[in-house]
Amino acid sequence: MELPMVVGVDGSEPSLRAVDWATDEAALRGVPLRLVYASLWERYEGAAQGLDRSPEQVMADNVVEAAAQRAHRRAPEVKVTTDVLPDDAVSVLLNEAHTAAALVVGSRGRSGLAELLLGSVSLTVAGRAACPVIVLRGNQDNQARAGTHRRVILGVGEGPHGTAATRFAFEEAEVRKAALDALRAWRCPAYESTDDPLLEGEPARLHEQRAAEILESALSEAAAEHPTVELRRRTAEGSVRRVLLDASDDADLLVVGVRRHHGLAGLQLGRAAHTLLHHSACPVAVVPQRA
Repeated sequence: MELPMVVGVDGSEPSLRAVDWATDEAALRGVPLRLVYASLWERYEGAAQGLDRSPEQVMADNVVEAAAQRAHRRAPEVKVTTDVLPDDAVSVLLNEAHTAAALVVGSRGRSGLAELLLGSVSLTVAGRAACPVIVLRGNQDNQARAGTHRRVILGVGEGPHGTAATRFAFEEAEVRKAALDALRAWRCPAYESTDDPLLEGEPARLHEQRAAEILESALSEAAAEHPTVELRRRTAEGSVRRVLLDASDDADLLVVGVRRHHGLAGLQLGRAAHTLLHHSACPVAVVPQRA
């Protein structure tokens, strides 16, 4: 059974943008699309209303039906299912994540400060979900757009926690027929610098070489599995956050891996992913990996 792309809908412009984006993604991947509406009213008051449909029930049904029709107009070939679920939005999406190919959520606002505020639902889901979460950023008119840059960015970290993100990035590049730019940031600590002209540049060269070795190790297996993907390896001096934010200016998707520690509560994002979710110029895919 193919896992669906899942979107939480509420009738807002950001959620409709998420529907458009997820519909395109489902069409590219050849998977179903699932639209869910979270309604606490259903849990606490629904049973007391008997058989009559309340205004809240009518609204929920109308929201998911309008979203389904929108998806069908955009990609008639995509199979769409809908559901109204009795819980808060975060709980609904985190539960859906266990049987989803990915969750797609929208940004909170269209411009200015509102655009910088990701929103508690999107941030919490990205920090806790068991599947990849794609947070839509970069378009201030809330319109989903087909990839125009034909470029996917992968931030390559250290350790095995990047494996899932690497595979996800290759898959995205492949279905989009896009190039994959794999980036590894490096920095030379200040205490390693030297005033000796004979050693000038040596610490930096060693750090850059180490970054290139990490790239090669992280990418070799997935590159062999996806030989048609145009892979471009690049190391860059600077902080991870700055290197990836700069790269997001002309990309269709930025992919980062995050560690999920079993049994720990709260957000598990890391500083780099947290910054990218708030400031990236393109959509960000947060891909979890159990530590």
